[in-house]
Amino acid sequence: MTGTRIAALGHHQPAKVLTNDDLTALVDTSDEWIRSRVGIRTRHVAGPDEPVDEMAAHAAAKALASAGLTPDDIDLVMVATSTAIDRSPNMAARVAARLGMASPATLDLNVVCAGFTHALATADHAVRAGSSRRALVIGADKMTEVADWTDRTTCVLVGDGAGAAIVEAAPDGTPGIGPVLWGSVPELGHAVRIEGTPPRFAQEGQAVYRWATTRLPPIAREICQRAGLAPEDLAAIVLHQANLRIIEPLARRIGAVNAVVARDVVESGNTSAASIPMALSKLVERGDVPSGAPTLLFGFGGNLSYAGQIVHTP
Repeated sequence: MTGTRIAALGHHQPAKVLTNDDLTALVDTSDEWIRSRVGIRTRHVAGPDEPVDEMAAHAAAKALASAGLTPDDIDLVMVATSTAIDRSPNMAARVAARLGMASPATLDLNVVCAGFTHALATADHAVRAGSSRRALVIGADKMTEVADWTDRTTCVLVGDGAGAAIVEAAPDGTPGIGPVLWGSVPELGHAVRIEGTPPRFAQEGQAVYRWATTRLPPIAREICQRAGLAPEDLAAIVLHQANLRIIEPLARRIGAVNAVVARDVVESGNTSAASIPMALSKLVERGDVPSGAPTLLFGFGGNLSYAGQIVHTP
């Protein structure tokens, strides 16, 4: 067994931007109503010719280029998504084909908004166990394709995008990805849903808000404890980008007084499994956190599932 690390990150968003003012032509809402309740100002929207696997492949290519790697350096591709319309080929196989990979293992994970942190933990386990040498982990979702554009409580939330991370053995064996803490609340499984034909996103926002604001802080502190850190040691916090009114108070309650808090939800909306890797990639790209900075990742949402770990930035 050896420690693993995130070697590189990448992200991708569609070019089209939908503002809060644009949404007033679709539903009874306003910029002030949206910003006061969820903090979102804009979101990116993929067109009919921009499928999930294309966004995922763009993010992956960026991560590979950042690490100086080729597609053939990857032997495991994992895509976290809940908006794969087809059952087969899965998104990971489609991404591998787009990138021209030779023979990687290809797995999809559907844990909705907590998908990326589940996939990251699974890749960490695979590399440490020796079943993978280097893994490509992607969170990608096209939430606008499953949005109900007549429901102002949900359609104002969603956006599209993808984020990717490359997981490999740490050169000195020192873990750059900490132990995962994951679980679920089955009795709240109905609180976030993508159901029906065609599938449509719906949620019970107050139930999720109450759970997140009361249960998440002690879970986050336990994640820090498992990694041998105190909350004040954190350099950054990247929570699932669901709602700015959840993110900001949670960061305070965790006690991470020195941490930069990712607020990508303001410009990207809720991108489900893409939200954490996309926000992390942007923090690193902008230089908001230095290399090797201990960062808390925590995803929560559908099922109601959650997963989190401490990672050190590439």
